[in-house]
Amino acid sequence: MVIESMQAEARGPEPVVRRSTAIKDSRSYRVFTVLNMTALLIMCAIMLYPFVMLLAQSFSSAGAINAGKVSLFPVDFNIDTYRAVARNEDFWRSYGNTVLYTVLGTTIAMVLTTTYAWVLSKKHLRGRGLLIGIAVFTMFFNGGIVPNYVLISSLGMKNTMWAVILPPALSVFNLLVMKAFFENLPNDLEEAAQIDGLSWFGIFFRIVLPLSKAVIATMVLFYSVQYWNDWFNAFLYLDKTDLFPVTLFLRNLIAGASTAASEGAAASGGSVDAINANIQSVTMILILIPILCVYPFVQRYFVTGVMLGSVKG
Repeated sequence: MVIESMQAEARGPEPVVRRSTAIKDSRSYRVFTVLNMTALLIMCAIMLYPFVMLLAQSFSSAGAINAGKVSLFPVDFNIDTYRAVARNEDFWRSYGNTVLYTVLGTTIAMVLTTTYAWVLSKKHLRGRGLLIGIAVFTMFFNGGIVPNYVLISSLGMKNTMWAVILPPALSVFNLLVMKAFFENLPNDLEEAAQIDGLSWFGIFFRIVLPLSKAVIATMVLFYSVQYWNDWFNAFLYLDKTDLFPVTLFLRNLIAGASTAASEGAAASGGSVDAINANIQSVTMILILIPILCVYPFVQRYFVTGVMLGSVKG
């Protein structure tokens, strides 16, 4: 009994259990919630409609597409185009090029952006204003297509993958967002790390980067989508079809510059007209799939990363 009483005293007084009274939402709040959900559902439907229609066209026949019968559901269901594209070596080679450009370009872009942004976030840095001014200047002024083409050619990067990877490797918008995020990190952590003997590289890799997962995930998404969808740099600087990204392959299909998939479908017994009518839809669906698969894993960091870099205090 003595031990039990001592344990009871150590635990302290028993917590008082109170009945929680549920607070009912007001009528105006319920009306606002219904209207807000309705508006969001309408916006989601408007944004999803083009993708659903594109998906339906990819499984529809040429006659149904040309007649305008396809909206949300496939008409005259067929997968001949998917079979033709799956047998097209040019498409998969371009697809592999896009994966390589995206992975390598995003890695280089993140290294440049994180290091440059962290340097610019230091207010005691000499020449900080000049460096920021140079970066911001490039947002409004650039040399143009012809000078850039001459520069890439003179550097020997024409018809190489570096012509696609290096020019867009540093986005000033992403740089400024990440700089603002680094400025909001507490300086006490870096001062404590310096007292413990960490170098600047140690502070950056062991303290700054682990605390910046949200903004880093957001920037990775931005750069990945940029490289994945880019076709114009490849169109300017690449002449070898072996180096074409899949977006340029799609552009050539839309422009009528490539009929490889149509010939492959005709050889396999499919209709050439049907392939020509919906091959763009099939290719665009296959291009969108990786982005749609990756986005859900980084979506939770997306809003957090951008907002943390835009609010001070």
